Amino acid sequence: MKTMEDNKLPQPQKDDAPEATPPESTTPVKRKRSIILPIIIAVIVLCAIAGYGGVRLFSMLSTDIANKNGTNHQSLANDGNTNVTQEEENISNVVDKVGPSVVSIVTTSRASTYYGTSAGQEGAGTGIIVSKSGYILTNKHVIDGAATVQVILSDGTTYDNVQVLGTDPLNDVAFLKIDKVSNLPAAGLGDSTSIRVGQKVVAIGNSLGQYQNTVTSGIISGTNRPISAQAGDSVENLTDLIQTDAAINPGNSGGPLLNLSGQVIGINTAIAQDAQGIGFSIPINATKGILKGVLAGKGVQRGYLGINFIPITADAAEYYKLSVKKGAYVFSASGSAVVAGSPADRAGIKDKDIITKVGGIEVGDKGGVSSLIAEYAPGDTIQLTVLRDGKSIDLSVTLDAYKS
Repeated sequence: MKTMEDNKLPQPQKDDAPEATPPESTTPVKRKRSIILPIIIAVIVLCAIAGYGGVRLFSMLSTDIANKNGTNHQSLANDGNTNVTQEEENISNVVDKVGPSVVSIVTTSRASTYYGTSAGQEGAGTGIIVSKSGYILTNKHVIDGAATVQVILSDGTTYDNVQVLGTDPLNDVAFLKIDKVSNLPAAGLGDSTSIRVGQKVVAIGNSLGQYQNTVTSGIISGTNRPISAQAGDSVENLTDLIQTDAAINPGNSGGPLLNLSGQVIGINTAIAQDAQGIGFSIPINATKGILKGVLAGKGVQRGYLGINFIPITADAAEYYKLSVKKGAYVFSASGSAVVAGSPADRAGIKDKDIITKVGGIEVGDKGGVSSLIAEYAPGDTIQLTVLRDGKSIDLSVTLDAYKS
């Protein structure tokens, strides 16, 4: 930029130069106007050109940088990864909320070899933190026969020598405890009696024992499913399971099945090997009775009713000539179906009664008698509705602790 000194007009002539004849009031003014105005115009034009050039240059440089980084406005607008659907957002929110509560479980066990020596074997599964103080739910078959149990949090924090508090004698559920912790991220438990077929669900687990916190999604395909599950050489008959098409892989056992509110509604436990998209989860309500006692420091105790029964299906109703197609038929082919002196006996339940409700919940699609009873702890008093000789009767029963 030029300075003001550079813009000075030519100096007047010396005193010995001939005097100008025109009056002084006209010649100097005209001269100043004719020189200053073009200079001002030139300066304005130059500034405009420089300004336009600068803007244009900046625009070109910005575009070039954006293109190199792949972040120009056009590419962002066309990036399909930024167009999030409501379902994607729901699943992502569930993972953010519950992911820190899902843990990997690594076990070691000792096995005898041909030479009589002991060899270590390693297993892997998944668990769910259900208390800030370190209580964890998982499958019984995940820790069965384990000499040591290690728990790894989603952030990599590792806890060795985790306690196995006990297992459910009638279900594939185990309870673990990490000592000396007080602020672990605990998952919230939902209500498995209100789930719906077709409902969207999310599964999280330690797939194949290698891929921690793997997320899959699907729907509830069915409820109240019975299966015979095999783990190693042992076979266990499980009932009242939730069926889902969310992928459940080896290593996912013990992980949560979640609703889109991020609540645990099941514990993933088994898959059908000869099919695709058929997995099974234990209803979370079936763990609540024992968990209540565990959290209260009373150990692992399951509520006990004391009956033998047949789950009523359409086929069972036809075979036994029953008047209903849902419920539990109190029946045994050998001897009395009601154990003498049991809570059921004391409450007045009789052979060939049909239990239609437990605690006001219908027996059937919402759960069988075993899982509905398992929602309560020993000492709890609940209402049973039974059908006897065509009449509905309400009975009050106080549960005992199950003794194997």
